[in-house]
Amino acid sequence: MTTMTPGARRILDVAAELFYAHGIHAVGVDTIAAESGVTKRTLYDRFGSKDVLVATYLRERDERWRARVSAAVAAESEPARRVLAPFAVLADWVAEGTSRGCAFVNAFAEIDDPGHPAFAVIRDEKRWLRDLFATELAGAGVADAETPARQLLVLHEGALVTHAVAAEPGVPAATEAAARLLVDAALS
Repeated sequence: MTTMTPGARRILDVAAELFYAHGIHAVGVDTIAAESGVTKRTLYDRFGSKDVLVATYLRERDERWRARVSAAVAAESEPARRVLAPFAVLADWVAEGTSRGCAFVNAFAEIDDPGHPAFAVIRDEKRWLRDLFATELAGAGVADAETPARQLLVLHEGALVTHAVAAEPGVPAATEAAARLLVDAALS
């Protein structure tokens, strides 16, 4: 992400909190500007439109998630643990206040226009995780890595939804155990 002015940073931080807590359509630029302590003109000068602000919010969240997952993968030397690293990270991620589930799934539910600047960010985040699973599975010696990679993606996404909607305790740990079974089967 490029360097932002302090005002732009404040706008983005406030928008991120509001979008995640209340939804994209429920939060207007008037509210974001007021809570950021800037004028609407400043908001538009810094981001151009609410759509660009939404895309920037999601892109920044994606960058934080990728950095965390990539660090967890890099910290592992055992191939199976490298594949499972996104599940290990998930427990900490949801403990940090992601009670509304996946920001990308939530945004996708609100954005149905493929031309919206956030649409590609949402799709890319999911593809990246699937590709990471496939790459790590292939590196572990799995010949057909695409099938278990898709299964792991479904488990991962399901964990976020179940954690948020059902408020089911222990979902990250249960999901990691299920993922381990999938990985073990793929490695056999």
